[in-house]
Amino acid sequence: MNTTDFPVPRRSLLAMLPALLTACSAVDLLNATVSTDTYRLTQGLPYGDHPRQRLDVYQPVDVIGPAPMVVFFYGGSWSSGERGDYRFVGEALAASGIVAVIADYRLSPAFSYPAFVQDSARAVGWAVAHGDAHGADPARIFVMGHSAGAYNAAMVALDPRWLAAEGLKPSRLAGWIGLAGPYDFLPIGDRQTQVAFDWPRTPGDSQPLFHASPASPPALLLAPADDRVVNSRRSTVALARRLQSSGVYVESALLDGVSHVTLVASMASVLRARAPVLERVSAFVKSVGPAR
Repeated sequence: MNTTDFPVPRRSLLAMLPALLTACSAVDLLNATVSTDTYRLTQGLPYGDHPRQRLDVYQPVDVIGPAPMVVFFYGGSWSSGERGDYRFVGEALAASGIVAVIADYRLSPAFSYPAFVQDSARAVGWAVAHGDAHGADPARIFVMGHSAGAYNAAMVALDPRWLAAEGLKPSRLAGWIGLAGPYDFLPIGDRQTQVAFDWPRTPGDSQPLFHASPASPPALLLAPADDRVVNSRRSTVALARRLQSSGVYVESALLDGVSHVTLVASMASVLRARAPVLERVSAFVKSVGPAR
């Protein structure tokens, strides 16, 4: 078998997963379906001194020559998440011929904005410096995230302050990918997000939409058509329009049949029929040219 043995029949598992994905153990269930022979995994590489500044690399096993690299940041309201929970993302990308980096970052309430953005930029800096040692093409590095992680990715790609701290510019990225990201969310009503952004002292330039410009790298923006967590039209649709009006190449779509959570979960093989997320991500990464 290409997947880890699992006692629940695949058809039953497929029916159960959407409901179970709201439970704490759901990610273990999802990862139990993931192939283990499509990648070489290097775990716990430091990109900084803090214990949360660690990342895992999933390198494709059947790729000849340098491959594109995607640095992925998970969601969790900037207050929870572990890189090991997203093995299904790393495997999906590696099986598609993409080197995947899954990075942890500092979390609220111990840390607040901009710590998690700084960490995201630092992880990208690590990818630029060390990606070739893991089979990556240094001219084809992308940043990607889901939910809060998509916010991190957007800020790294759109606001030049963060990569500047690493001696880089957003133009060093070949592109970026946002899945159900919050790109315009002031004023803040959610309590966890208030803490993460020190509301009401949150600066207006903390919003990715504020930084869309002609200098922004190409983008792929996907979100559920009916997202109960993030307003897709205020964030995904509005940012896509702002970037397009600036002359930036953008692919965007609101997808039916997925929720805020199952959008990213559909990258796993057992849920892939729900939405073409992996297909869209892989096609975007492989069609966009090298960083300019």
